Amino acid sequence: MKDIVADPAIAPQPYESLDRFEGATVIVTGASTGIGRATARRFVLEGANVAMVARSEDDLAEAAEGLPEARVLKISADVSKEEDAKRIAAETLAHFGAIDVLVNNAGTAVMGSIEEVDRESWDKVIDTDLTGLYMVTRAAWPALRTARGNVVNTSSVSGTGGDWNMFAYNAAKGGVTNLTHALALDARESGVRVNAVNPSITRSALTEDMFENEDLLQKFMERLPLGRPGEPEDVAAAICFLASRDACFINGVNLAVDGGLSASNGQPPQA
Repeated sequence: MKDIVADPAIAPQPYESLDRFEGATVIVTGASTGIGRATARRFVLEGANVAMVARSEDDLAEAAEGLPEARVLKISADVSKEEDAKRIAAETLAHFGAIDVLVNNAGTAVMGSIEEVDRESWDKVIDTDLTGLYMVTRAAWPALRTARGNVVNTSSVSGTGGDWNMFAYNAAKGGVTNLTHALALDARESGVRVNAVNPSITRSALTEDMFENEDLLQKFMERLPLGRPGEPEDVAAAICFLASRDACFINGVNLAVDGGLSASNGQPPQA
C-alpha cells in the first residue's frame, strides 16, 4: 500500500478556522463516518452550528467527540423514512432556530448485476441515496428559503457514468446529479442555491472493502492523475466551499472532486 499513499506534502493538511460560517446552522446527513464526519467537523471548525445526522447514536457520539457541545446537535435518524426526514428539519429548527445549509450526504451501495440484485436491495439504495435526499430537502426547504441558504448534495463520479456491477448505485447517483441541476432551476425565485460534489474513490466505511483489495486499489490509482485516493477532508473542503459565500454565484454545479479522473476520455495510458 505504501506506493499509493499520498505524500504528506500533498495530502490534506490540518486547517485553521476561517470563520466563514460563524453563526450559521448546517445539517449534515450521514455524519458519523467518512465524508459526512469530515464535513460536519469542518463546518464546526469554521464557526457553524451543526446538526449531525446518522442512524447510529453510538457512531454519532464518536464522530462528535471533542466538538463543542453547544454547537452540535446529534440526531439519530434514517433519511429513507419520511417521518425521520421531517424530524431532522424540525429538531434542527427547534434547537438552533434556522437552517442555512443542508448537506445531503447519507448514502449506501450494493454490488451486483441485474440478475443478482433483488428488489429489496434496489429499494434500499434508491430510498437512501435519492428518495431520502428529496425528503430531507423538502422538509428543510421552507427554512432554507427564509435563510436564502443553500444545499450541497454528495453525488459521485458514478452519477456521471456507469460502473461495472453497480447499476443500482449508478441509478441513484445519476438521479442526484440531475436532481441537483433541476432543483437549481426551480429554486430561481427562492434565492436558494443547489450544488453537488462528485467524488471518485474516497476513504470511507462504504469503500472499506475496496481499500483492503490492493490489486483493485492499484487499478484505481492507475486511472487517477494525482496518484492517490481521495480523503474525506478533500471532499469536505469542496462541500464547505460550495456552501460558502465564496461560491455565491455558483449554482446547479456538479463539482468533480476526483483527483483528475474526469480529465480522461477513458483511453488507457500510451506510455
